[in-house]
Amino acid sequence: MEKLLTLFWVFLKINLLSTSGAASTGLLYNEAVGHFLTENQFVQAVGLATLLPGSDALQLAMFVGYTVAGVAGGLVSLFAAILPPTILMFALVSVLHRIQREAWVSRFVEGLTPAVAVLILTVSWKVLKSGTGGDFDWIVIGLGGASLIALLLEVPAPIVILVAGLIGTFLFK
Repeated sequence: MEKLLTLFWVFLKINLLSTSGAASTGLLYNEAVGHFLTENQFVQAVGLATLLPGSDALQLAMFVGYTVAGVAGGLVSLFAAILPPTILMFALVSVLHRIQREAWVSRFVEGLTPAVAVLILTVSWKVLKSGTGGDFDWIVIGLGGASLIALLLEVPAPIVILVAGLIGTFLFK
């Protein structure tokens, strides 16, 4: 039981003091290496967590917890890692729910809409330029146009992306 409480406190502390990512990995290194894991185990855990899909911080929490106290340790570590952001999100949602009918909130959202649209267009343009090597040809324009038409005809986006990717696999060699 003492190991589980220690794991809970360590991961609660890490996730209260960081926003995940590299900061939480550095904090976890200071807390785990020498106490729960060897440095070699930690390096292997970070490498594996980076390769797997999902949050590195949560995977590391489960790995360290499992290594220390088995399945119960993994669950306690995971719970402690997700507790701070979950409470923060619930608090934020409750505040937003209370102020959603305020006039300034709707005006704020209306002001955000064009900024987000321009941001998406800018990122799309950069991805398109880097993906084509800066050269545009009729295949790229045709594939983009066909994708746009498919989306306007309300074809589900995952299907459009999958088909465009398959076509790109054969057209771009």
